[in-house]
Amino acid sequence: MNTEVKILAVDDVLMNLEMLDVMLSELDIQLFKAGNGQEALDLLEREPDIDAILLDLEMPVMNGFETLQALKRSDNFRDIPVIVITADRDEVVKTLALGANDFLSKPYNPDEMRLRVMNHVRSKKLNDLSKDMNKVLESEVVKKTTALQNALKLSKEAEYEISLRLGMAAEFRDLETGMHTRRISALSKALATLTSMSEEDSETLRFASPLHDVGKIGIPDRILLKPGKLDANEFEIMKMHTVIGGKILTDAERYPMLESGRIIALQHHERWDGKGYPHGLSGTDIHIFARIVAIVDVFDALTSERPYKKAFSLEKTETIMREGLGTFFDPDLLPLFFNNIDLFVKIKDELQDEPVAEESENDILSMA
Repeated sequence: MNTEVKILAVDDVLMNLEMLDVMLSELDIQLFKAGNGQEALDLLEREPDIDAILLDLEMPVMNGFETLQALKRSDNFRDIPVIVITADRDEVVKTLALGANDFLSKPYNPDEMRLRVMNHVRSKKLNDLSKDMNKVLESEVVKKTTALQNALKLSKEAEYEISLRLGMAAEFRDLETGMHTRRISALSKALATLTSMSEEDSETLRFASPLHDVGKIGIPDRILLKPGKLDANEFEIMKMHTVIGGKILTDAERYPMLESGRIIALQHHERWDGKGYPHGLSGTDIHIFARIVAIVDVFDALTSERPYKKAFSLEKTETIMREGLGTFFDPDLLPLFFNNIDLFVKIKDELQDEPVAEESENDILSMA
């Protein structure tokens, strides 16, 4: 805040200005002078830090009334206190109505004039200090808000990375790749965006979907890594990866990403017709997150090369998956997926695996 006191005296009579100069000389101020309202406004453009204005009313070019109106209309000058100097009591009411802060009657008492001027100067300085403090506070709020937003963004990025790494840990044992995990995340978000799902929920799904197979951490290697088709007992054990995944992520209701991951891990092998596992849920009783992941997971499994299979063509993949319309898959989501297949192919192409050697084929729809 500027601590120097600056006063502007506006009067067309030079003697009056000189008298004011003498009377105010006892104060530690800088006095500026103007012969009419227009000169005063021009001077204010050059010296915006004026603390108070002593304003005569009867002047040529622009009189005191016009000057007062111009000052109070200005965003830059309306807060400068204006003390009107007049000998006419009727003019006092008019100027106060126009926004004058105070008045001095001619002839005025020098001591009274100095006291009135400095009282208004103090008020102006306090007002300026308040504005400066508000600006500082606003600036600090902006800084703190930005810092908080950055921290939240970093937290979400860390949360997502943890989700990816945990998902990759499970797939590392399953001879899957980290790119599969990232593809499931991106494909799930893309399909969710095509529905009426909110951006917030779509982002939650993006974060949570890599956890869909986290329960495979608890499946024995002899079953998880078996190159051939699983027998009935082995398949029952393999199905437990959904329950294991749900238990790993349980009691995390405070964390939307982990809670959504729990739901997906538990339900992504449920079927629309109720013949899935582990709980035989059907239709919309299956959470939409799990219904979306079921589609993109099978799509990615069918179109990807694995040690036990070559990648299926897009045409063969669509044929296989459409056979599951209304049985395996949501009858609304699956057509939506294939009606926008170019989007999903593009995502898959951008997140490609390294080629792997062929061994044997497995049951993709059941084991994806």
